[in-house]
Amino acid sequence: MAWSQDEERILAQIEQHLVDDDPRLVARLESFNERVGRSEARSTGERDSKRRPRRSTVIILISWLLIATLVATLLIMVLRNEAAAALALSAAL
Repeated sequence: MAWSQDEERILAQIEQHLVDDDPRLVARLESFNERVGRSEARSTGERDSKRRPRRSTVIILISWLLIATLVATLLIMVLRNEAAAALALSAAL
């Protein structure tokens, strides 16, 4: 069933008043609509070309990289220290 012209005009006025009165609400609704659209696209099997990794995935990846860097740095320090100790011990003998 189609809307009458009066109903469409009234709805447009209501929409304009909402936009004027509460722009934060408009931004939230637009964000919600985008999320719903992405969710529906995923459920139907469509692939979103602008898909980004989740924030938690990025945080975990960065954490693992920092841990790996720390372990590698500690291993290098230990191996250099052992080599220097062995060199000093052989020089003392």
